[in-house]
Amino acid sequence: MAEPGEQIAVESRGAPVGRRIVLGVAALGAAGVVAGRWLSEGVSSVVASTAPGLASVIPAAGGFRIYTVTGGYPEFDPATYRLTVSGLVDRPASWSLADIAELPQTQMTKDFQCVTGWRVDDVPWSGVLLRDVLSACGVESGAEALAFTSFDGVYTESLTLEQAMRDDMLVATTMYGKPIEVKHGAPVRLIAAPMYAYKSIKWMDGIELTRTVQPGYWEVRGYDIDAWVGESNGRTDEPVV
Repeated sequence: MAEPGEQIAVESRGAPVGRRIVLGVAALGAAGVVAGRWLSEGVSSVVASTAPGLASVIPAAGGFRIYTVTGGYPEFDPATYRLTVSGLVDRPASWSLADIAELPQTQMTKDFQCVTGWRVDDVPWSGVLLRDVLSACGVESGAEALAFTSFDGVYTESLTLEQAMRDDMLVATTMYGKPIEVKHGAPVRLIAAPMYAYKSIKWMDGIELTRTVQPGYWEVRGYDIDAWVGESNGRTDEPVV
């Protein structure tokens, strides 16, 4: 099995989510209702046995569940944070938070759906459309995909270029009208609104334009690469169009 970040040419898309992993994490989410305090105290044996690599699942206000794969939240300094855009682009970038604020800003309100079953309706986000980020840097001929990295040092994600150009893909800096909290991925995260939440990488620090899709952290562990809501765990809701 490939390691996170290893380049793989994906010929067959839409493989089902690993059922054992999803059912195990879903059961853990249900357990959070009756055992929230126990979950918040650290890594559980249930996590270790059902979803290796998932370090914590912590119930949070507003219906959210907070997931990490490193056992805690990564630290960052707002003064030195940079979002880099590299790979097959005309103008590689290394943007500070102030630089990101100077880009065209967009607001959107979208449901936030986890593949394990929980959902938070009508979450307001703002930031920069991913396609505007790509426009600012210029996409070279031959680029077909995007690879995302997190400054937690572990998590990765991916999109095709076609997916990235949609009007519901956001490089988000605010949530509910305030700067995103650390537990939700501060200072910058991706919101891939029509896809399950694992595609919306938190603590994002890198976007690389590539020739082929590089499956992300959970995708090399059996999760669906495209992750359209309604097509990966038997739900009936259709992808946002």
